[in-house]
Amino acid sequence: MTNKPFAVVTGASSGIGYELARQFAAHGFDLLITAEDEDVNAAAIDLRRDAGHRVDVVQIDLASTSGVEHLHQAIVAAGRPVDAIALNAGRGAGGDFVRDTDLRDEMEIIDVNVRSTVHLAKRVLPAMVERGEGKVLFTSSIASTMPGTYQAVYNASKSFVQSFAEALQAELRGTGVTVTSLMPGPTETGFFERADMLDTKVGASDSKDDPADVAKQGFEALMKGESRVVAASLTTKAQEAAAKFLPDRAKAEMHRRMAEPGSAEN
Repeated sequence: MTNKPFAVVTGASSGIGYELARQFAAHGFDLLITAEDEDVNAAAIDLRRDAGHRVDVVQIDLASTSGVEHLHQAIVAAGRPVDAIALNAGRGAGGDFVRDTDLRDEMEIIDVNVRSTVHLAKRVLPAMVERGEGKVLFTSSIASTMPGTYQAVYNASKSFVQSFAEALQAELRGTGVTVTSLMPGPTETGFFERADMLDTKVGASDSKDDPADVAKQGFEALMKGESRVVAASLTTKAQEAAAKFLPDRAKAEMHRRMAEPGSAEN
């Protein structure tokens, strides 16, 4: 049995999740990583080669209850306490809710971003509280602070995650378990392609944040037990600060200009 700390990272095949896994590996953690796509296996190979730590893989779709239970069984089978978990898996979809988007896609956003987050937290947190130690990172979003015009379900799901994280922070105060919310802005990942948003102003922007920078700031905040971190650029931090004072109607209009289909051409 290794004496290295043990971390679980969901959505770790690419983007912020992969970079979070790299942060954990670079700081001496063994890992269990998961994602729905086959790229998670290549990610594990890279992580083992770069850090030389144990990296186990569960390729599973967290949109299903059985998928979350399968992952939890793998965590239990590891036979060691979870020192840290990054609940990072997420999905998105862009477009007009009534005329463009598909119900199946939107229900999967809810299943992954909301249901699986609650489900896995419910499975992992009790053991942490019983031990009196553990660290939890929720990947929220700057999107959680504003109505998501043309990303209605995604932004609403991230508002749920943000509220959920803040409630758990209050409930777990004094238990030895810390909860940190990571709030990225637009980041250079495959998110906008998968969400069919490459024709939007935000999707086409060449000023997105580097996922490595986002993950580094998120990891550092998690290790310090901070309640949240807005990552990574000053632009994102300024946007979050401004959102505290703008009325919802103004924020919805601002989001429309960023996320409206075809806005990249304007």
